[in-house]
Amino acid sequence: MGVWDTNVFVTGPNGFVGPWVIKDVLGKGAKVFALVKEDIKGSMFNEIKNNNLVVVRGDVRDYDLLKRVISGNDIRICIHLAAQSTVTIANKSPLETLETNIRGTYYLLEALRNSEAERIVVASSDKAYGTQKLPYKEDDELKGLYPYDASKVCLDVLARTYANTYGMPLAVTRCCNIFGGGDMNPNIVPDTLKKVLKNENPVIRSDGTPVRQYLYIKDAVYAYTLLTEKLLDEKVKGEAFNFGSSDPISVMDLVNLILRLTGKENLKPEILGTAKREIDEQYLSSEKAKKLLNWEPKYSLEDGLKETIEWYKRHLK
Repeated sequence: MGVWDTNVFVTGPNGFVGPWVIKDVLGKGAKVFALVKEDIKGSMFNEIKNNNLVVVRGDVRDYDLLKRVISGNDIRICIHLAAQSTVTIANKSPLETLETNIRGTYYLLEALRNSEAERIVVASSDKAYGTQKLPYKEDDELKGLYPYDASKVCLDVLARTYANTYGMPLAVTRCCNIFGGGDMNPNIVPDTLKKVLKNENPVIRSDGTPVRQYLYIKDAVYAYTLLTEKLLDEKVKGEAFNFGSSDPISVMDLVNLILRLTGKENLKPEILGTAKREIDEQYLSSEKAKKLLNWEPKYSLEDGLKETIEWYKRHLK
């Protein structure tokens, strides 16, 4: 019996990463129970048609529901992706972010604590590191001090607390900025593509100088599934792993790269300079993932963008 020949519980299935993960593990033979808080128009999750996909209606902040789903369906793998994941929304309305990202996580962990779950992966973020020496490494202190960043610090520590205290078979992902088809969040790659493919000037909310890494969605899915498969290794259990990809690149250089790849170099970015309470530079060392998981990204930034551009060309029609 393979790792994925079992029941898998996925939270946050109709966000950006969720549908990609679900399609991949369904293809590996899993039966997936997906916790859907509300239907989201345009989500790739709506396109998944599979007899092994079971939609569970509810909120990750409903502890009794979580216990019923996990115990009643013999859940053996859990991939926790549910989050309020937009930095600008978190800055404007922190309560929803803190409630979902922190309370939702410890409710889920507590529901899993006395279950038969054998592998649990919890999504944190590179934002949890805050402002400090670069590149970020897993043993660095988590210093995130903005609402979204702080919520990820809390859930990251809580997850590893449950692993350390109760021996739960759990690991944490800290990914850099993920991009690819199906991203409906107000992020730089989809926002830019939606503009330039309509022959409109792209808009940059920052001043164009913030530096980030960008991980293609297929490499992110590979990170999640590989980590799940390796979780019973004692060197992996209870650990956090960075997953970064490209060389660091500024927002302005990224937008210019997209303009070149779409053949829209005649367009000029409009710089708003309105983004506040965001970190200037962030990038990760992924040496731990390479050493312990044998994980490396398979896509360059340019190759990932080319596939993403084709996805948006098809879907924006």
